[in-house]
Amino acid sequence: MLDTDTKRRIDSCRDILVGKVPDPKSQVEQITIALIYKFMDDMDAQSEEFGGKRSFFVNGFEKYSWSKLLAPSMGGQDTLNLYSEAISKMTENTHLPALFRDIFKNAYLPYRDPETLKAFLKEIDGFSYDHSERLGDAFEYLLSVLGSQGDAGQFRTPRHIIDFIVRVINPQKHERILDPACGTAGFLISAWKYILDQNKAHKLGDKLTPDERNKLAANIHGYDISPDMVRLSLVNLYLHGFSDPHVDEYDTLTSEDKWNEHADVILANPPFMSPKGGIKPHKRFSISATRSEVLFVDYIHEHLSPNGRAGIIVPEGIIFQSGTAYKALRKLLVQNSLVAVVSLPAGVFQPYSGVKTSILILDKRLAKQTDKVLFVKVGNDGFALGAQRRPIEQDDLPLAEQALRSFFAAPEVFEGNELAHRVSREQIAENADWSFSGDRYRQDTERSRHWPMVSLGDETLFRIESGGTPKSDEPAYWNGGVAWATLVDLPQSDFITQLTGTERTISEEGLNNSSAKLLPIGTILVSSRATIGRVAIARMPTATNQGFKNIIIQDSNRALPEFVACMMKALAPQLEGLATGGTFKEFSKTALCGIEIPLPPIEIQREIIAEIDGYQNVIDGARKVIESYKPRITVREEWPLVSIGELCKPEYGFTASAQEVGSHRFIRITDIDSDGHLSASDSRYIDLSDEASKYALQKGDILVARTGATYGKTMLYEEDAPAIFASYLIRLRLPSDRILPKYYWAFSQSENYWLQARRLVSGGGQPQFNGNALVNIMVPIPPRIEDQQSIVDEIERDLELVNANRELISRFEIKIKSAIDRVWVN
Repeated sequence: MLDTDTKRRIDSCRDILVGKVPDPKSQVEQITIALIYKFMDDMDAQSEEFGGKRSFFVNGFEKYSWSKLLAPSMGGQDTLNLYSEAISKMTENTHLPALFRDIFKNAYLPYRDPETLKAFLKEIDGFSYDHSERLGDAFEYLLSVLGSQGDAGQFRTPRHIIDFIVRVINPQKHERILDPACGTAGFLISAWKYILDQNKAHKLGDKLTPDERNKLAANIHGYDISPDMVRLSLVNLYLHGFSDPHVDEYDTLTSEDKWNEHADVILANPPFMSPKGGIKPHKRFSISATRSEVLFVDYIHEHLSPNGRAGIIVPEGIIFQSGTAYKALRKLLVQNSLVAVVSLPAGVFQPYSGVKTSILILDKRLAKQTDKVLFVKVGNDGFALGAQRRPIEQDDLPLAEQALRSFFAAPEVFEGNELAHRVSREQIAENADWSFSGDRYRQDTERSRHWPMVSLGDETLFRIESGGTPKSDEPAYWNGGVAWATLVDLPQSDFITQLTGTERTISEEGLNNSSAKLLPIGTILVSSRATIGRVAIARMPTATNQGFKNIIIQDSNRALPEFVACMMKALAPQLEGLATGGTFKEFSKTALCGIEIPLPPIEIQREIIAEIDGYQNVIDGARKVIESYKPRITVREEWPLVSIGELCKPEYGFTASAQEVGSHRFIRITDIDSDGHLSASDSRYIDLSDEASKYALQKGDILVARTGATYGKTMLYEEDAPAIFASYLIRLRLPSDRILPKYYWAFSQSENYWLQARRLVSGGGQPQFNGNALVNIMVPIPPRIEDQQSIVDEIERDLELVNANRELISRFEIKIKSAIDRVWVN
C-alpha cells in the first residue's frame, strides 16, 4: 500500500515539472534519473555508516555527490550547472552498475530554470533509499502516468486487471515466468508479489529460504522491443527487490534468438496495433500472419511448457475476426490450450482507448483433461467505464475469479453462474469461424425468446460499399450537385447523425472518375478510418470519401436502417478493435463483413426504434435546455459599474502538493467544473499548517482560474467542509454589504463578463488572467442588496430546472442502453 507522504512527493514532483518538461514520459524519465542519483548517494552514505567505502561517487565523481549538490552554499544557477553536468557525465562512471548507467544514457535537463530545479530536488531529497515495497510501489505509481498509447500500440494495463489475471493463473515459486511484451514490468511484479504473499507467515515471502527467493527472482523474465521500456522495467524490478533483474531488449516477433526458451507461466498484454504493412515475422510461427496480436498469441502458445499456463489480454479481433490467420489461431488454441475466455467491458482501457478487450486463459495440462471451455462475461470491473474511471460499487471480477477457480478445479462438474457458462470444444468447432464470442454459445431459457444473429457479410441482406475522393486538382470534379460526406459531417455524438447535407459536394464527373459511389437514401454511414465508429443515416443520396464503410440494406422487409445504425453505434468499441495500421487506423470491408448483429422481426425493430427515438427526443430537449441556459442579469442604466479592484484585493492561492487524505480539501483549477461549481470527484487534500491557514476558504469566497485554457472560470465556495485554495486560483472576498457573492457568481457566468475577460487576458499558448487583469472587470451592481437577492433567487429557481434536466439525460441514456442491451442478450 503506497503511503500518503510518498505519493504526495511523487505528485509534487510531477506538478513542479508540468509546463517545464514536455510530456508525461519525459517527466517520468526526469524523476527516475533524480531518484537513482539520490539513491546511489544514499547507498554510499549507508556503506560509510557501516564502516565500508563509497562505491558510486568515487574517482573524480565525488564532486557530484548529492550532499554537494544541495549544499547551503550553492546558489541556484550553480546547482543547475552542477546537476546538468552530473547527469550527462554519469554514463562515464565505470563504478556504476550497467543498469544505472543505462538510466543516464542521453540524460539532459530540458529546462534552465534554477528555481524549478531547486523545488524539484527538494522533493527528491525527501525520498530515502531502501529495498522496501514502499519504494517499489512508489515507482509503480510514478509509472502510472505513462498511460498514453505508445508508438507500438502499448497501453498501460490497469493494476486491478493485472492482479486479477495473476490470481487466476496462480504462478508458483518454482515456475519460470515470462512477459514477452513487458512494458514497465507490471505483470512480472504482480506475479512476484503474489508468490511472496502465498509464501507468507508474518511478512511477504518469509517462508521462502534465501535460495528459493533467489531462484524465484532468477525465474522471472521479460522482453520488450522499446529500450525506454526496458530501462524503466529494470528500475521497477530493482526497486522491488530484484538485485539482478532479467529484462531484455528483444523483438519477440522477428528475432529467433530466444525461440527455444520456454516458460511455465506467461502473462502479457501484447501491443494491439501492427505497423503499416504489418509485421514481417520469421518462419517458425505456427500461424502465417502479419498482425501483431495474432503473432503474439501464437508465440505465447508455442512457448508454454507442456504443462504451462498463460493469461493474455487481447483485442476483439482475436475473438471474432473472420480472417484466415485469426480463424487458424482460434482453432489451434481450442485444440491445444484454451480453457477460458473472459470478456471485459469496453471501457477498461479508458481514457487511453475505448477498445474492447478479452482475456484468454491457456492451460496445456487442463486442456488435455477436459473438452470444455469456460466463457465469462464481465460487465463491470469496479470502475465507471467513462474517461475518468471512478470507483463504483458494481464489480464482477470477484465472481468471475470464483467461477474460473471452480472450473479449473472441476471442469466437468462446474455448472456455471450468472457470468459464466461452459461450451464443449466440439460445439466451438462446429462454427466455421471457431468464434470466441461466448454469447454465441450460451444455451439457456432466454435464447428461445431472443433473436437470430446475422452477418453484415450476408449479401442477401446487406451490401457494403467504400467511398472515394476525386482528384483535388480537377476543378470540374468539385462543387457540383452530389453530396459528398467526410468526417466533418458526422460530429462527435452519443447517438446517430441524420445526414441531411454535407459541407462539400462533387460533380457527376467527379463521381464517375473516382471510386466514390452514389449511395441511396437510408444508407448507414460508418466512419472506418482514424476516428472510428461514428454513425449516420443518409437522408438524401450521397457519396462519401474513403474514410467510411457504408451499409446498404438490400431487403427492407427484414432490416430497418434505423435499427442497423443503432446496432453499429453500439458496436463502436468493437469496430475500433478491428482497426489496423499505424498513424491512421482503419478497419477493412472484410472485417466489417465478419461482424454479426441480432435481427428481430421487422415489427419488433420498429418498436425498438420507436422506444429509443422517444428517449432520444427527451435527451435532445434536455440538452438544448442545458446548452442554452446561462444566468442572465438584465442590467439597468441606473446601476453603477464598479471594478473588482474597487471591491476587494485579489489573493493568489497556496503552493503545495495535493494528497489523498488530509484535514482540508485542496481545491485546484480542475476542481471547478464547466458550470462553475465545485466538482464532487477526484478530491485531494492537504494538512493545515500555519502558512496554509492564510489560504483557508470561507463560505462566500469566489475562486477564479487565472491560467490555461480555463482562465476566468469562476466558482462560489458554499461548502461546510474546510478547504484551502491552490495556486493558479485567485480568491475574491467581496464586501457582502455591497455585493452578494452569488450575484457576482451569476454575473461571472454571463456573456458580459466573458467579453471583458477575453479582452483582458494576456499570453499566447498559456493564457494568463491574473489579478492585474481581474481588477479591471466592471460589474453592474444593483445598489440595493434586496434587488440583488431577488435576482439570485430567480437564478436559483432556474438552476433547479437545469439540474433536473441533467438528471433526466442521465436516466434516459440508461434507458437507451437498456433497450439496446435487451436486443443483444442471448
